[in-house]
Amino acid sequence: MNKVILMGRLTKDPEVRYTQSGEPMAIARYTLAVNKRFKKQGEADADFIPCVAFGKQGEFAEKYLKKGMLIAVAGRIQVRNWEDNEGKKRVTTEVVVEEHYFAESKSDKSDKPQSKKQDSDTEGFYPVDDSVEDEDLPF
Repeated sequence: MNKVILMGRLTKDPEVRYTQSGEPMAIARYTLAVNKRFKKQGEADADFIPCVAFGKQGEFAEKYLKKGMLIAVAGRIQVRNWEDNEGKKRVTTEVVVEEHYFAESKSDKSDKPQSKKQDSDTEGFYPVDDSVEDEDLPF
């Protein structure tokens, strides 16, 4: 079984091209930055995974996906071999995207500052003095 599920952020807007056939088909390519689960001493670390989406999925990527968006993709791994212009054999591994999912809401990524809680939210509560020991509490 060849199934991949990833969640990460787009490193830039997808690059979209269309085939030159009778019915042009969209081919969208982008890189997904996927955070590694284990990091070196608190440093942020990510894998940069090339993705390609064909047809309707490519059109979706062109229309809705933008740099920095957090998305989830489901697809399969594809390994391609070819010879470049200099005659060197080349190999690439990429994810062929079968499904895209938005992984955050528009409000999550907005740059608007969050409104501060009003003083009425704390009505009926008193600040706790951290210096008070448990033995000094009346209950």
